[in-house]
Amino acid sequence: MKAAHKDAQRIHRHHRVRARVKGTAERPRLVISRTLKHIAAQIIDDTVGRTLAAALDTEIKEKKSGKERAAAVGALLAEKAKKAGITQVVFDRGGHKYHGRVAALADAARSGGLQF
Repeated sequence: MKAAHKDAQRIHRHHRVRARVKGTAERPRLVISRTLKHIAAQIIDDTVGRTLAAALDTEIKEKKSGKERAAAVGALLAEKAKKAGITQVVFDRGGHKYHGRVAALADAARSGGLQF
């Protein structure tokens, strides 16, 4: 019961942030999906509702710890975004706290060339 309450609170935080954060063609939205096992990120243009670039931790072949895997996903996403011609994004952490795997992914995406 407690886990369902925590997830409902996270969804509420995400809706509150999404009311203000919109991705445009010039600055698409970088959104993070995090579960207990996996982490994924995608860059979305909300004006047309289209995913421009995406990266999943299942694409990473090496066995790594959670933060290392998240950092690899961030670097992979930055590489895919560069190929798509995206340099600036708006960061959407999905209602999650900015620490651990979320921060590792964001820092790797920044060091890969994305600005947010």
